Formats: sequence, structure tokens, C-alpha cells
Amino acid sequence: MIAFLIKRLYHALLVMFIISIIAFAIQDNLGDPIQQMVGQSVPESEREALREELGLNDPFLVQYLRFAGNAVQFDFGYSYTFNQPTTEVIMRHLPATLELVAASTFLIIALSIPIGVYSAIRPRAWLSRFFMGVSIIGISIPVFLTAIVLIQLFAIGVSWSPFPADTGWGAWLNGVLSTEGGMPAYGRGDPVNVFGTWDTNFASLTGLTYLVLPAVSLASIMLPLFIRLIRAEMLEVLQSEYVKFARAKGISLRRIYFIHALKNTMLPVITVGGVQIGTLVAYTILTETVFQWPGMGLMFLNAIQRSDVPLIVTYLMIVGLIFVITNTLVDLIYGLVNPTVKLTGKPA
Repeated sequence: MIAFLIKRLYHALLVMFIISIIAFAIQDNLGDPIQQMVGQSVPESEREALREELGLNDPFLVQYLRFAGNAVQFDFGYSYTFNQPTTEVIMRHLPATLELVAASTFLIIALSIPIGVYSAIRPRAWLSRFFMGVSIIGISIPVFLTAIVLIQLFAIGVSWSPFPADTGWGAWLNGVLSTEGGMPAYGRGDPVNVFGTWDTNFASLTGLTYLVLPAVSLASIMLPLFIRLIRAEMLEVLQSEYVKFARAKGISLRRIYFIHALKNTMLPVITVGGVQIGTLVAYTILTETVFQWPGMGLMFLNAIQRSDVPLIVTYLMIVGLIFVITNTLVDLIYGLVNPTVKLTGKPA
């Protein structure tokens, strides 16, 4: 276990080193941060002085070595836009992103497991075919389009009256096809402060209502994938010899499905799904932009528009670290679920 964690630490350092080099290599293509900081009316002499003060005229290697030396001391520089340390800016936006990812992950797990298992147990049922059809549509629709549709249906509302309103059945069907809207779809509202810069929407009912539409939109990316993955793995497990033997022994189907078969179904799901959950952090960029959710994704886009290179590099390194931590947790969980697997790579 110690050897595994040391190896993962080495991988984390390597990943962040590569990310920092790539981010610094593309900084010249992100625009001029001085222009974003001072505007058009400032004379060129003052711009050049500010550029010299910030070290932007130094060679690439000098700039990177200066950044790397400070990064070892957990100092990633100051944001040009906020005029604050980039770590403080990141920590102010990180809780919103983590809460959005956590809520989406909960929805994915809570819905994909029962739907995937049901679709495998009853593959020819009309409800199973409905779930599979919807999952294909869900995979095909981009997240920003899903977000816009959710805003139209549940925030703005839809009034559709294709049936005669002067009849009882027509009025009822028109009511079913119409939505009143009214759900919040902009920002986080008024989250409750936990400590420091950590504000949460989980602590109040009003805060949860602000979280519903962004979380559903973000979950729509991975939910169809998880449903189809669990269904496929469950179908394969149900055809295995030990399941047939358990049925022959007279073990109840519920025990076979949800104890014996489901446990082995989840092994590849944990491997693939755990990595996919980590990618939700990257997908928050689109979701946070549509809903103006004040998380790291929206902050990252603003940093790109303003050529805030220190903030961009810090964001990329934090996201890379989240990926490394997620993959490490997935490997640890896989080792607990399947004790025959050795994390060090040696045979069990």
C-alpha cells in the first residue's frame, strides 16, 4: 500500500509538471494580459513598464523556473484579474464546483444502478426498451442543450394547448403538456457559510432548489453511459456458471441479482465509472456557464477571456490533481471490492 501511494505521488507530480509546461507554452496565444488589465487609453510606455514589472518580457524558461520555484512553496502567483493569490481565488470557487459534481454523482449512482439492473433482468420489457432508447438520446445531446431545455421547461415554463381547452379531457392534457416554471436557474442564490470561504447549498432547502437544474444537466452526460454499462455487465454476469448454479440450488432471485451478480457487475463499473466521474469536473465549464454557477469552470472561462495566465495554470494543475486523486481512490476501492487484485501489480 505504501509503495502504491508513493507511486501515485510520483505520478501526481509528473502530471502537474507536464500540465504546467503545456499551460505556459500556450500563454502567448491567450492574448495580452496587460491590455485586459489597463484598457486601451493607457499609453504604451506605461504598458511596457507594467509588463516589465510583472516579468512578462522575460524568456519562457526564466518565467517558468520562477513559477516552479514559487509553486514548490505553494505560491502559484497572483491573478491579474483579481489581484489576489490564485490559490485564494481557486478556493473561493472550488466549493461550488465540488458541490455540483457531488450532487450530479449522487443522481448518477441513485438512478443508473436500479435502471441498469432492471434493464438486464427484464431486457424485453417495454420499460427496459424505453430506458435504452432514452439513454441513446441522452448520449447524443450535448450538455449545454440539455441545460437550455431544462431552463425553458422548469425555469421559464412552457404553455402548450394542442387540445380543446373547453373540454375536461382537453384541459387536463394541456395541463400535463405545460409547465409553470419558476425554478431558480441563475447562480447559487444565498448559500450558507460553513467556514472560511466554504459556502454550501446543501444546508438549506432554498439552496438545494438552486442546485437541482445544474446537477440534473451535468448528470445527463454520464447517466446514459452508466445505465448502459451496468446493463451490459449485468447481462454478462447473469450468463455465468455460478449464477446458473445458484439458481439450481434454489437461492432466491433477489439474492442472486442484488448480492451475487451485482457485486461482480460493479467491478468494471467502478474502474470505468470512477474515471468518468472525475471528468465531470471538466464538464462543469459548460454547465456553470449556462447557469452562471460561480464555480471553477466559469472562473476558468473568465480567466481565458482576460488572459489571466497564473489563474489558468493554477486551475489546470488543480484539475489535474483532482484526476490523480480520483484515479487513486478508484484503485483503492477496486482493491477493497476485489481482494484478489494487488495494487502494486504483483500477483495475488
